[in-house]
Amino acid sequence: MVSKESRTKVRLKKHKRIRNRFSGTAQRPRLAVFRSNNHMYAQIIDDSVGNTLVAASTLEKAVKAELEKTNNVDAAAYLGKVIAQKALDKGITTVVFDRGGFIYQGKIKALADAAREAGLEF
Repeated sequence: MVSKESRTKVRLKKHKRIRNRFSGTAQRPRLAVFRSNNHMYAQIIDDSVGNTLVAASTLEKAVKAELEKTNNVDAAAYLGKVIAQKALDKGITTVVFDRGGFIYQGKIKALADAAREAGLEF
């Protein structure tokens, strides 16, 4: 019988490979994205010191109030705008995009495109 690894294990393996290739610095921090079944989370992280500089998620009251659902493409796009605005307010303009091992389509792509349109460069 053929045994398959779970999707979560496969995603975590991809994420580790991605994280070996790059990390966030003070000049160019890392925009890390995580999505669960119900929510999405985005953080901008400086890996050289291990600090989260900016964070946003669909759990926040202000974000949740604007959304009909918290786990669809529209929610991801709105979260991209929110994280980009928070980053620009802190003076962060360029980032490295970390898709967290998720496939770059759908929600992840919507978040990235919205963040780019809002002014982040990556």
